[in-house]
Amino acid sequence: MEAQNSSAEIVVGLGSQVELELLSREGPAERLTVTLVPDEQADFRAGFLGAGTPLARALLGQPAGREVPYRVADMRAVRILAVAPAGRQPSEDVAARREAVTREAVEQSNAITAMIFASAVNTKWGDYDADGLDPTRWGADEPPPAA
Repeated sequence: MEAQNSSAEIVVGLGSQVELELLSREGPAERLTVTLVPDEQADFRAGFLGAGTPLARALLGQPAGREVPYRVADMRAVRILAVAPAGRQPSEDVAARREAVTREAVEQSNAITAMIFASAVNTKWGDYDADGLDPTRWGADEPPPAA
């Protein structure tokens, strides 16, 4: 699945497993192994890097042994140590897990907003029980229950 150039060198492409070093301006290099996948299958914690990310775009089309400029945060370059066909694929449930994490973050945000509102109302008008809020009883489209 990886692209190849005219000298039959394997270059980084979609589906490539890439071992690399992130070279910072100061300090030691950080080693990393990633597999380039379409963005919708990206799961960085599991080692799957979306092809649309700045790091993936810097790597695409480059052969092993190449040092590529990569100026993000304190990074100065990326050294590609090895390129090989991917030995594994992302799990099928990446999108479902991403949706679950997003849903949980929205629910936490709604609960915090309700507590802040309850605290503000309580200090100004009194008689609003912020501790009595049950975020499981209302969703993103429902207002918090009145005290």
